[in-house]
Amino acid sequence: MTPTLIWILVVLVAVGLYLSWTAGRLDRLHARIDAARAALDAQLLRRASVAQELATSGVLDPAASIVLYEAAHAARQAVEEQREVAESELSQALRAVFADAHQVDAVREVPGGEEAALELAEAVRRVPMARRFHNDAVRAARALRLHRKVRWFRLAGHAPFPMAFEMDDEPPTALVERAA
Repeated sequence: MTPTLIWILVVLVAVGLYLSWTAGRLDRLHARIDAARAALDAQLLRRASVAQELATSGVLDPAASIVLYEAAHAARQAVEEQREVAESELSQALRAVFADAHQVDAVREVPGGEEAALELAEAVRRVPMARRFHNDAVRAARALRLHRKVRWFRLAGHAPFPMAFEMDDEPPTALVERAA
């Protein structure tokens, strides 16, 4: 009888350790999502700020300045529920304003335009990478949370189900090519 109790105890301890390890892994994934979301927010804010700064610098023609300023302002002021749409609209505005390579060249020729174009190109290039890191972390956490053991033992606690950040983040080709 005693050996049976010992084996039951060993199995319970092993299961407990496994569940504890899984809960720790899930916690680390949630922390990774938080860090990736903070990095994504920083890159989105940087892109909107640089676009807004470029729109108000007088380097662009008035129509392009208004389109870019309004899209950047809307992206910076958007509430969480509307953030993906506002950021997608900023991407579309950037592609519309910098659709032509001549527009990028005109910006680069103005004093201070070279730095502004390079800074915007760098900001635009970093957004897709930050979004990809965030969505990869979300995908990993979702996969783990869908396992039966996580659901049955409620290892996720009260953490909200992670959501991916879906937006149009394609950079303006002319801007990225000219800045490279």
